Amino acid sequence: MVNDFTTNGIALPPRRQFLRQAGLGFGSLALASMLHRDTSASPISGTDPLALKSPDFPGRVKSIIWLFMTGGPSQVDTWDYKPELQKRDGQELAGSDPKTGFFTTSGKCLKSPFEWKQHGESGSWVSGIFPHLSRHVDKMCFLHSMHLKQNNHAPASIELMCGTNRPGLPALGAWMTYGLGSMNQDLPSYVVLHDTRPRGDDQIWSAGFLPKTYQALSLDARRKETVDNLLRDGKHSDAQQRAQLDLIRQLNQKHAATRPTQADLAARINSYELAYRMQMAAPDALDLSKESEATHRMYGMDDPECATFARQCMLSRRLVERGVRFVQIFAGKGVSGDGSVNDVPWDCHSDLETNHRSCGRYTDQPAAALLADLDARGLLDSTLVIWGGEFGRTSDSQGSKGRDHNPNGFTIWMAGAGVKGGFHYGATDEFGYKAVTNKVHVNDLHATLLHLLGLEHTKLTYRFNGRDYRLTDVAGNVIPEILA
Repeated sequence: MVNDFTTNGIALPPRRQFLRQAGLGFGSLALASMLHRDTSASPISGTDPLALKSPDFPGRVKSIIWLFMTGGPSQVDTWDYKPELQKRDGQELAGSDPKTGFFTTSGKCLKSPFEWKQHGESGSWVSGIFPHLSRHVDKMCFLHSMHLKQNNHAPASIELMCGTNRPGLPALGAWMTYGLGSMNQDLPSYVVLHDTRPRGDDQIWSAGFLPKTYQALSLDARRKETVDNLLRDGKHSDAQQRAQLDLIRQLNQKHAATRPTQADLAARINSYELAYRMQMAAPDALDLSKESEATHRMYGMDDPECATFARQCMLSRRLVERGVRFVQIFAGKGVSGDGSVNDVPWDCHSDLETNHRSCGRYTDQPAAALLADLDARGLLDSTLVIWGGEFGRTSDSQGSKGRDHNPNGFTIWMAGAGVKGGFHYGATDEFGYKAVTNKVHVNDLHATLLHLLGLEHTKLTYRFNGRDYRLTDVAGNVIPEILA
């Protein structure tokens, strides 16, 4: 970056040098003060940014597991049964917009190809692609009126997790860790599990402008969820490594003391210490051999169709069991109409039936096992499980058998701590095309989730570039009707 300027051929000093030298250096003091205000977080307990913090009020939820159905499952083929759509297959869809999604749709109704049945005491309608999850509908709180602005995968995923589609904003998991700290100092508070990296990848789980201490640990299923560079090399004993880390910390702290405006230096120091503590805790948490054979079968580890997602779901339970606050699994496999594996698995542009049957087989049994396992261990009393994609699908067809993206109405369900089970909130129109009753924007969802965690969403702020930011931007309302 060039800091020198010229006026009438006369070279001027760099701006920071000018501020130091002019006015007895008071300009430099003012600059440092402004930079410090813009890069400082809210007060934290002690000197550890991950130290446990008190919530604004007692929360019902300690941990969240988000099952992210990458690609956008169709609401009218999963959880939002629409008899009128079934009746009017092939007829014109009144009010349809062929440009709602990413491509162009036909404007003609496309019925669901799946059998629907009512389940549980709540009588909730469920598509036949979920034979296992359908047994748990009385634990689920359905939000049928979700909507957002973006109509393509990466922007919509970022909007769903960060509150708005602007690059560089922190995701929900980072805000949770910033607001509440860590419940286990030996493990990251925020963990992401994925197979094929979703479109938008790091931006979806970014710490944004928050210190990188709050960044997610990303674990790749294709590498069996190994943590890079974690284990100590054989040349050093534990005492030698500890001495080395102590020296590094002293040098880093000395370096950071002269640079108070560089917030990420503290995060870098903290990362060395966390990595050291993780050397014992992480391998234990990720070791599924300690689970019984019956547990492996329950999750579907013996079924190649769903073994990867099964392993991720089992890992998520082991992580929240050990105090990890936020675990997010990005479902990573699905079959397109042409038989190819899709990196946005629920993306059913050409052949809805083939695609959604494949995605159901991949996710249904493991997700149901996760709910049952959490419940049996008493963890569902403090854990909230969320299921959903970045948007829904159109009620009219793309081509003859597919559906395009639809951000105007889709379903997300939650199960566990703090929400009503067997409860349905909001509604789309009679064709499932648009949210029309008790509409829920992502800011409302986030406000509600933070409330369940014991945080007032308007108070959870971070000053950056001269303004106070929050996850819910300048909107968001808690949805009291769904709270247990």
